[in-house]
Amino acid sequence: MRKIIHVDMDFFFAAIECRDDPSIASQPVGVGGSSNRGVLTTCNYVAREFGCRSGMPVFKALELCPNLVIKPVRFDVYRQESRKIRKIFASYTDLVEPLSLDEAYLDVSHHRRYAYDIAKEIRAEIFQQTRLTASAGIAPNKMLAKIASDWRKPNGQFAVLPKDVDSFMKDLPVRRIPGVGPRAEEIFLKHSIETCGDLQEVPINELEHWLGASRATELYARCRGEDDRPVEPERERKSLSVERTFPKDIESLDGCEQQLPVLLDELEKDLGKMKESRAFNKVFVKLKFSNFKQTTKEQAGTGLDPEVFSSLMRTAFERSPHAVRLIGVGVRFPELEDDSQLELGFS
Repeated sequence: MRKIIHVDMDFFFAAIECRDDPSIASQPVGVGGSSNRGVLTTCNYVAREFGCRSGMPVFKALELCPNLVIKPVRFDVYRQESRKIRKIFASYTDLVEPLSLDEAYLDVSHHRRYAYDIAKEIRAEIFQQTRLTASAGIAPNKMLAKIASDWRKPNGQFAVLPKDVDSFMKDLPVRRIPGVGPRAEEIFLKHSIETCGDLQEVPINELEHWLGASRATELYARCRGEDDRPVEPERERKSLSVERTFPKDIESLDGCEQQLPVLLDELEKDLGKMKESRAFNKVFVKLKFSNFKQTTKEQAGTGLDPEVFSSLMRTAFERSPHAVRLIGVGVRFPELEDDSQLELGFS
């Protein structure tokens, strides 16, 4: 039986800003774009009480919370704190799977100690070294650990013991299963399915009809608390991109194309900073329009050719009559098969 811990920092970016500027610690704080046209990367719990959420446009957040303090993103600082936290993880186990700068799975099955005690100790060390709080979930698999880490946020932890899995899942809302999005939830509500216990009563062939075979098989297991995925220390990066939200909508294709040189230069620099340089096999352009709908156009490619990106931009731009508020450019990596792919994808 595995012993998995999911550690999730509490409003990580915003917590760092409040730590570094104690004068705003008790105020609603958001981190994101400096103008009303930006987007919140995260916000603290005070701001969330007003309805502010990650990914929300700043102007909308300010409508909900006029006193919201907006702090600019400082990724270098966040990465520095994340490295400290991962060093703590590594002192307990080699099986650490980072999901982002502020959360990770840890497999501590080899420890004789209770995983609950290990999680408590890790959280205490994080606070001692960074003055930041973390929450943790402890369970026999990754899915349950992730659900549990949200149970007593902020600055808490919760364990789902193997003997309690069945009873825990019975009353768990279906929407709490990671990966259940609005579409699946809408289908379930249409059939009066609100809890995992309700979903357990649905035959697998019925789920396949609603969701397709692969998704149905996954949810059939998940709603029973089953998840056999191992903690994978080396998670493979699938893509790399840079994007910009502009203070004023860009009305013309020419205006959009004028942004490409700067974005491509930044993307090339980010590729050069990767720990292991990898060849990419696709390139793409993403546009978000003034109505907040977005589109992505991609094609095969192994270099950062401005003409190729310009062509992708043109196709994407023609998909909407609306002006453009965000432009992104990026590359996608093939699955690693051997060491021959560990080389630069551009010259």
